Amino acid sequence: MFIAYSITGVLLAIVLSISAMLLFTRQEQVTGDLIRMGVPESWFLWLALLKLAGAVGLLVGLAVPLIGIAAAIGVILYFAGAVITHLRARDFALAPAVVLALVGAVALGLRMAAA
Repeated sequence: MFIAYSITGVLLAIVLSISAMLLFTRQEQVTGDLIRMGVPESWFLWLALLKLAGAVGLLVGLAVPLIGIAAAIGVILYFAGAVITHLRARDFALAPAVVLALVGAVALGLRMAAA
């Protein structure tokens, strides 16, 4: 199970890091969607930091199981919030948020099984 978590955790950490960097650099593709859904610009830095913290936590979780478990829970909660935000804005292009929440759930299950 540890190898499966390692692969899942590292790949999810890469995706989260890229997403955080796109938000840090205020790429129009990302910020435009957030603004359209009613997310205040003052939240962008915090959302990017949460993604980055999730990525770091998943990687640290390779050595410290409790950190990996906490990070996976955080990723699930983050993307559950993203799904809710999409639904409240009546934006039904929420597949990426759903998929990332599910991958976070897989990472959580694998990390718990490997602990």
